[in-house]
Amino acid sequence: MIAKPLDLKKLVKNFPDFPKQGVLFRDINPLISDGVALNYISEEFHRRFSAERPTVIAGIESRGFIIATCIAIRFGLGVIMIRKAGKLPGKTSRQSYQIEYGTAEMEIQQGILLPGQNVIVADDLIATGGTALAASRLLREEGANIIGFAILIELDDLGGGASLRELGYNVQSLVVY
Repeated sequence: MIAKPLDLKKLVKNFPDFPKQGVLFRDINPLISDGVALNYISEEFHRRFSAERPTVIAGIESRGFIIATCIAIRFGLGVIMIRKAGKLPGKTSRQSYQIEYGTAEMEIQQGILLPGQNVIVADDLIATGGTALAASRLLREEGANIIGFAILIELDDLGGGASLRELGYNVQSLVVY
Protein backbone atom coordinates (compact mmCIF):
# COMPACT_ATOMS: atom_id res chain seq x y z
CA MET A 1 0.00 0.00 0.00
CA ILE A 2 1.27 3.47 -0.88
CA ALA A 3 1.65 5.54 2.30
CA LYS A 4 1.03 9.00 0.85
CA PRO A 5 -0.73 10.48 -2.18
CA LEU A 6 1.38 10.87 -5.28
CA ASP A 7 1.12 13.96 -7.52
CA LEU A 8 0.69 12.22 -10.86
CA LYS A 9 0.36 15.56 -12.67
CA LYS A 10 4.07 16.14 -12.15
CA LEU A 11 4.80 13.04 -14.24
CA VAL A 12 2.56 13.98 -17.20
CA LYS A 13 4.52 15.74 -19.92
CA ASN A 14 2.81 18.43 -22.01
CA PHE A 15 3.42 18.82 -25.74
CA PRO A 16 1.91 22.01 -27.20
CA ASP A 17 0.66 21.87 -30.80
CA PHE A 18 0.73 18.05 -31.02
CA PRO A 19 -0.61 16.31 -33.05
CA LYS A 20 -1.77 19.59 -34.59
CA GLN A 21 -1.71 23.32 -33.98
CA GLY A 22 -3.75 24.40 -30.96
CA VAL A 23 -3.78 21.00 -29.23
CA LEU A 24 -2.01 20.48 -25.90
CA PHE A 25 -1.12 16.77 -25.77
CA ARG A 26 -0.91 15.22 -22.29
CA ASP A 27 1.70 12.45 -22.54
CA ILE A 28 1.35 9.66 -19.98
CA ASN A 29 4.51 7.81 -21.07
CA PRO A 30 6.66 9.32 -18.29
CA LEU A 31 3.94 8.43 -15.79
CA ILE A 32 3.48 4.79 -16.82
CA SER A 33 7.23 4.23 -17.10
CA ASP A 34 7.55 5.03 -13.38
CA GLY A 35 7.00 1.88 -11.28
CA VAL A 36 6.01 3.78 -8.15
CA ALA A 37 3.40 5.77 -10.10
CA LEU A 38 2.04 2.66 -11.82
CA ASN A 39 1.67 0.92 -8.47
CA TYR A 40 -0.04 4.03 -7.06
CA ILE A 41 -2.53 4.01 -9.96
CA SER A 42 -3.35 0.38 -9.26
CA GLU A 43 -3.76 0.94 -5.52
CA GLU A 44 -5.80 4.11 -5.88
CA PHE A 45 -8.32 2.63 -8.32
CA HIS A 46 -8.55 -0.47 -6.13
CA ARG A 47 -9.33 1.73 -3.13
CA ARG A 48 -11.94 3.73 -5.03
CA PHE A 49 -13.76 0.73 -6.55
CA SER A 50 -13.43 -2.04 -3.93
CA ALA A 51 -16.95 -1.54 -2.57
CA GLU A 52 -18.39 -1.93 -6.09
CA ARG A 53 -17.23 -5.58 -6.34
CA PRO A 54 -16.03 -5.66 -9.95
CA THR A 55 -15.80 -9.01 -11.73
CA VAL A 56 -13.87 -7.90 -14.83
CA ILE A 57 -12.07 -4.81 -16.11
CA ALA A 58 -12.60 -3.51 -19.67
CA GLY A 59 -9.82 -1.48 -21.30
CA ILE A 60 -10.37 0.87 -24.23
CA GLU A 61 -7.73 0.69 -26.98
CA SER A 62 -4.91 1.26 -26.61
CA ARG A 63 -3.59 3.03 -23.53
CA GLY A 64 -6.69 1.98 -21.63
CA PHE A 65 -5.30 -1.57 -21.82
CA ILE A 66 -2.45 -0.49 -19.54
CA ILE A 67 -4.76 1.11 -16.98
CA ALA A 68 -7.14 -1.86 -17.11
CA THR A 69 -4.32 -4.33 -16.54
CA CYS A 70 -3.02 -2.38 -13.52
CA ILE A 71 -6.47 -2.47 -11.97
CA ALA A 72 -7.20 -6.08 -12.90
CA ILE A 73 -3.96 -7.39 -11.38
CA ARG A 74 -4.68 -5.60 -8.11
CA PHE A 75 -8.20 -7.06 -7.98
CA GLY A 76 -7.12 -10.49 -9.23
CA LEU A 77 -9.43 -10.17 -12.25
CA GLY A 78 -9.24 -10.50 -16.01
CA VAL A 79 -9.26 -7.85 -18.73
CA ILE A 80 -11.60 -7.47 -21.69
CA MET A 81 -10.27 -5.50 -24.64
CA ILE A 82 -12.45 -2.95 -26.40
CA ARG A 83 -10.72 -2.50 -29.73
CA LYS A 84 -11.01 -0.55 -32.93
CA ALA A 85 -13.19 -2.36 -35.46
CA GLY A 86 -11.48 -5.13 -37.39
CA LYS A 87 -8.86 -5.95 -34.74
CA LEU A 88 -10.52 -8.92 -32.98
CA PRO A 89 -11.03 -12.45 -34.33
CA GLY A 90 -14.31 -14.35 -34.29
CA LYS A 91 -17.77 -12.87 -33.91
CA THR A 92 -17.80 -9.36 -32.49
CA SER A 93 -20.29 -6.73 -31.43
CA ARG A 94 -19.68 -3.23 -32.73
CA GLN A 95 -20.63 0.27 -31.69
CA SER A 96 -20.24 3.46 -33.72
CA TYR A 97 -19.24 6.74 -32.10
CA GLN A 98 -18.37 10.29 -33.07
CA ILE A 99 -14.78 11.41 -33.45
CA GLU A 100 -13.45 14.83 -34.34
CA TYR A 101 -14.01 14.53 -38.11
CA GLY A 102 -16.56 11.76 -38.54
CA THR A 103 -17.31 8.42 -36.96
CA ALA A 104 -15.40 5.36 -35.83
CA GLU A 105 -16.32 1.91 -34.56
CA MET A 106 -15.18 -0.14 -31.60
CA GLU A 107 -15.82 -3.79 -30.87
CA ILE A 108 -15.58 -6.62 -28.36
CA GLN A 109 -15.71 -10.36 -28.90
CA GLN A 110 -19.16 -11.83 -28.48
CA GLY A 111 -19.45 -14.19 -25.53
CA ILE A 112 -16.37 -12.81 -23.73
CA LEU A 113 -18.64 -11.43 -20.99
CA LEU A 114 -21.02 -13.36 -18.80
CA PRO A 115 -24.41 -11.66 -18.39
CA GLY A 116 -24.52 -9.48 -15.29
CA GLN A 117 -20.77 -9.15 -14.81
CA ASN A 118 -19.75 -5.99 -12.92
CA VAL A 119 -17.41 -4.08 -15.21
CA ILE A 120 -15.06 -1.18 -14.60
CA VAL A 121 -14.24 0.58 -17.87
CA ALA A 122 -10.66 1.91 -17.93
CA ASP A 123 -9.05 4.46 -20.19
CA ASP A 124 -6.10 6.82 -20.07
CA LEU A 125 -8.01 10.00 -20.89
CA ILE A 126 -11.54 11.34 -21.15
CA ALA A 127 -12.25 14.47 -23.17
CA THR A 128 -15.78 14.73 -24.64
CA GLY A 129 -16.82 11.28 -23.42
CA GLY A 130 -17.83 9.91 -26.82
CA THR A 131 -15.53 6.89 -26.64
CA ALA A 132 -16.52 6.10 -23.05
CA LEU A 133 -20.24 6.31 -23.86
CA ALA A 134 -19.82 4.03 -26.87
CA ALA A 135 -17.89 1.55 -24.74
CA SER A 136 -20.64 1.55 -22.11
CA ARG A 137 -23.33 0.95 -24.77
CA LEU A 138 -21.31 -1.89 -26.26
CA LEU A 139 -20.75 -3.55 -22.90
CA ARG A 140 -24.38 -3.15 -21.81
CA GLU A 141 -25.54 -4.72 -25.08
CA GLU A 142 -23.42 -7.73 -24.12
CA GLY A 143 -25.14 -7.92 -20.72
CA ALA A 144 -22.58 -6.12 -18.56
CA ASN A 145 -23.36 -4.02 -15.51
CA ILE A 146 -21.15 -0.92 -15.75
CA ILE A 147 -20.09 -0.06 -12.20
CA GLY A 148 -17.78 2.77 -13.10
CA PHE A 149 -15.08 4.39 -15.18
CA ALA A 150 -11.44 4.45 -14.10
CA ILE A 151 -9.84 7.37 -15.93
CA LEU A 152 -6.23 8.41 -15.57
CA ILE A 153 -6.67 11.95 -16.98
CA GLU A 154 -9.88 13.97 -17.27
CA LEU A 155 -9.99 17.13 -19.38
CA ASP A 156 -12.69 18.82 -17.32
CA ASP A 157 -13.41 21.71 -19.70
CA LEU A 158 -14.47 19.28 -22.46
CA GLY A 159 -17.24 17.84 -20.28
CA GLY A 160 -16.92 14.09 -20.86
CA GLY A 161 -16.59 13.13 -17.21
CA ALA A 162 -19.46 15.43 -16.25
CA SER A 163 -21.67 13.90 -18.96
CA LEU A 164 -21.03 10.39 -17.62
CA ARG A 165 -21.69 11.53 -14.05
CA GLU A 166 -24.99 13.12 -15.14
CA LEU A 167 -25.98 9.69 -16.50
CA GLY A 168 -25.35 8.25 -13.04
CA TYR A 169 -21.97 6.65 -13.67
CA ASN A 170 -19.26 6.53 -11.03
CA VAL A 171 -16.35 8.27 -12.77
CA GLN A 172 -13.03 8.24 -10.94
CA SER A 173 -10.26 10.38 -12.46
CA LEU A 174 -6.82 10.53 -10.91
CA VAL A 175 -5.64 13.69 -12.71
CA VAL A 176 -7.99 16.51 -13.72
CA TYR A 177 -7.06 19.42 -15.97
